[in-house]
Amino acid sequence: MKRRVVITGLGVVAPNGTGVPHFLEALKQGKSGIRYYQELADLGFSCCIGGIPEVSDALKAQYLSPLQLKNFNSSGILYGCMAGMDAWTDAGLNIEDDCEPDYDSGIIFGTGTSGVDKFREAIYKLDEGRVKRLGSTTVAQTMASGISAYLGGILACGNQVSTNSSACSTGTEAILMGAERIQNGKAKRMLVGSCSDHGTYLWGGFDAMRVMTYKHNDSPETGSRPMSATASGFVPGSGAGALVLEDLDSALERGAMIYAEILGGHLNAGGQRKGGTMTAPNSEAVQRCIRSALQDSGIDSSEVDVINGHLTATAKDSAEIENWKAALKFDKNNFPAINSLKAMTGHCLAAAGSIECVASILQIHHNFIFPSINCEDVNPAILELIGPDAIPQKTRFKTIDTVIKASFGFGDVNACIVFKKFKKEQL
Repeated sequence: MKRRVVITGLGVVAPNGTGVPHFLEALKQGKSGIRYYQELADLGFSCCIGGIPEVSDALKAQYLSPLQLKNFNSSGILYGCMAGMDAWTDAGLNIEDDCEPDYDSGIIFGTGTSGVDKFREAIYKLDEGRVKRLGSTTVAQTMASGISAYLGGILACGNQVSTNSSACSTGTEAILMGAERIQNGKAKRMLVGSCSDHGTYLWGGFDAMRVMTYKHNDSPETGSRPMSATASGFVPGSGAGALVLEDLDSALERGAMIYAEILGGHLNAGGQRKGGTMTAPNSEAVQRCIRSALQDSGIDSSEVDVINGHLTATAKDSAEIENWKAALKFDKNNFPAINSLKAMTGHCLAAAGSIECVASILQIHHNFIFPSINCEDVNPAILELIGPDAIPQKTRFKTIDTVIKASFGFGDVNACIVFKKFKKEQL
């Protein structure tokens, strides 16, 4: 019998709020974290806006020592360490320098491209024949598993400690992988999540692909427009989201506060067939992923209160809504509320899934639905599929029991997860 998995800790570093309290307030207020960056304009970017978390040197010093921060320029790893450490302490767990490894606790923390700026710095030094000046942190900051390695040392985790990478599905995938390890009795708790760097070297390729908006450089906060008729491409973002997953028995034994329960989920791929490509999803696979997540969770689609979509503010938004509708078998008049965090944060790439899962869980725990801002002009193709009331324009305060969240990534890969309110009296 599978063990039940609950969420006992949350951490987040997002463009519109660093730390759960600030992020929660931003969600309720519908606050955007997208700003204009002159550096992008100077380098000839078409899209000169983005979502970058505001993290001061003083705040960094609260998480990492001066030695750890020396020659440290991987923003993704920094964000991941901050979010991961916050989630750990939020779960009531200690961070100690002098302790034995905890063989019941593990980490699956994903990323896309790690330490791009550090890698560029290393290339220039090598080209100049200064190999001995690379520094001792070059490998740790540029290896794919740098984030899990840093967190593993900080938290002394002795169970599985690894990094996954599946483009935009990375964060949601990490959560499902960690949950499965606990369900199978191989760990008592897992720190899971994902992070993403920001900056010109990471975002340049997307600008070259012309998938980012160039129409809102003068109005950055209105630039990310999922489900809108005037959506013109995504806005790049960065950050990290982290969750502590725990065996229910362990959480109850510790007296831990429980945010929500993971009922189930599913991972699959479309094989880049039947319309699926490196950048476009196979709709059949997407629908199968959603249906399989519900089946794994043991619930009916009628129990879903909120859908937190992938919804990137591109031409694929209407196709995603069509897939949700077909998979869940809703008609136009009973489609549940659906929102997209990317309207406030931009597309945080590998970090998107985990940050959006934190937002999904907060909706359950605090009983509200955050708005999809910048969607006052809903795409007519979407209005043919669902009613306008399904897309919240303002924050709605109501009891939320079940949220389904999905992420769809480059390579035609899909992840879908179901969160539910935990009720101790129903044990």
